[in-house]
Amino acid sequence: MSLSFPPFTRAIKVLLGINVGVFLLLLILRTTGEGAAAGIIVRTFGLIPHDVVHGRVYQLFTYGFVHWEFFHLFFNMLMLWMFGSMIERHFGSRQFWEFFLFGIFGAALTTVALAYTVGGIIHLSPDIPTIGASGGIYAILMAAAMLYGDQEVFLFPFPFAMKLKYLVAVLGFIALAGALSGGAGIANIAHLGGLLFGYLYLKLVPRRGLTFAFSEGYYGLRNYYHRLKRERTKKRFQVYMRKHEHDPKQYFDEYGNFRPPGERDKKDRGPGGWVN
Repeated sequence: MSLSFPPFTRAIKVLLGINVGVFLLLLILRTTGEGAAAGIIVRTFGLIPHDVVHGRVYQLFTYGFVHWEFFHLFFNMLMLWMFGSMIERHFGSRQFWEFFLFGIFGAALTTVALAYTVGGIIHLSPDIPTIGASGGIYAILMAAAMLYGDQEVFLFPFPFAMKLKYLVAVLGFIALAGALSGGAGIANIAHLGGLLFGYLYLKLVPRRGLTFAFSEGYYGLRNYYHRLKRERTKKRFQVYMRKHEHDPKQYFDEYGNFRPPGERDKKDRGPGGWVN
């Protein structure tokens, strides 16, 4: 048995820097007597379902970079480093950003949807802000369980190893129990949303990611549009030629390629000559 630490990959370093920087800004404001300003930042960039449905859709992403308590930030960043670096090496930095933001967005969407449907049952109010990167981190945990489920890890401070798929199952059960019991101060719905959207990404999104799928779809539609334009132009030209009693075969070969004027009057000279 050996003890090793994951590397600080490119996207992980940027995410750590953003989250720690925002936390330090809020901490400085609070310690210098500007707690009201810190509260405005949280309510502006945190996830508030009421604000989202009234136009502040940017909150579906920005809430994932805001932390208020030190230990909330510490454990989120620890999990991000431990498991996020593993997933970034699998996806690559560009697609890892896409996957992480997909998890953040999915967790936020789940929170907003449930706040306006079964919020009274699960004690989720549309006016209470949700902050933290847990949605994206739980999506990362789901990806780790699906890709490296049999890999064993030690969960501090427990002195025994556990397979990743069982660890994520336990964390998912805790989040579900917390959501049903109305665990105060913990965004259990965001955790469950992150797990769900992490699963959906790996199951439904093409291997090279959403960006690749959208670009392929765009170029496919563009090429189809140009083919339709060429077909319409071809039909119009044929109608024009028939009206003027011209044979289109004089201008195009059997493959639809344009014949230069110098080749139109050439006769079939029979066998002989070079054959390529």
